[in-house]
Amino acid sequence: MTDTTFNEPRLAINRVYTRRGDDGQTSLVGGQRVHKHDPRIECYGTVDELNSFVGLALDSLGASPELAPLAKILHRVQHELFNVGSILATLPEDQHPKQPRVTALETEQLEREIDWMNEELPALRSFVLPGGTRINAELHVCRTVCRRAERLCAALPDCDHDTLKYLNRLSDAFFVWSRWVNHQLGVPETLWQPNQAASARGEEQ
Repeated sequence: MTDTTFNEPRLAINRVYTRRGDDGQTSLVGGQRVHKHDPRIECYGTVDELNSFVGLALDSLGASPELAPLAKILHRVQHELFNVGSILATLPEDQHPKQPRVTALETEQLEREIDWMNEELPALRSFVLPGGTRINAELHVCRTVCRRAERLCAALPDCDHDTLKYLNRLSDAFFVWSRWVNHQLGVPETLWQPNQAASARGEEQ
C-alpha cells in the first residue's frame, strides 16, 4: 500500500510581525522574495480567504444533529485547503514528495460526498438563489470564492493539476452542500425567476 502521509509542520511562530513585508514583498516556501501582488500570492491568499469562510460556515452549522455529517466534512476540508496553500506557496522545483498537498484521493472523496448528498435532493428546474438560511448563503459565498481561487490557479503557468481539479470539484461540492442544508432544515429553495426583475414586472424607476 502506498504511503500517502505528509510531513508535519515544523514551525516556531514566536513573533506575529517581522517587518520583512513592509516593502510590499513576501517570501515563498523556497525563500524567493516576490511582490505581494504576484499571481501566486493572489492565488493562495484567495485559498486562505476561502478557508476563513469555511470556518464561518462551520460555526453557523452549530450543534444541529441533522447537519453533523457536513460539519465533519468541512473540518476535513479546512485541513485540505491548508495543504493546497502549502503547494501553491512553493515553486515546482522546490516541492518535495512528502510536502502537504491534495491528491486525486481528496477529489475522489469529494465526488463520493457530492453523489451521496445529491441523491436526497429534488431535481433542479432552474438555478437557485443563495439564501433561505444563513448557512446556505455562507456556503454559496464559499462556492464563489472557491471559483475565484480556481480561476487564479488556472492562470498560473505551472499550476498543479491535482490542485486545480480539487478546487473545481470543491466548488461543485459547496453548491450541493448549500442545497443539502436547506433540505435537511426543511427550508424551501428560492429558484431564479427572470421575470421577477423590475423591468419584467413593469415597475417604475
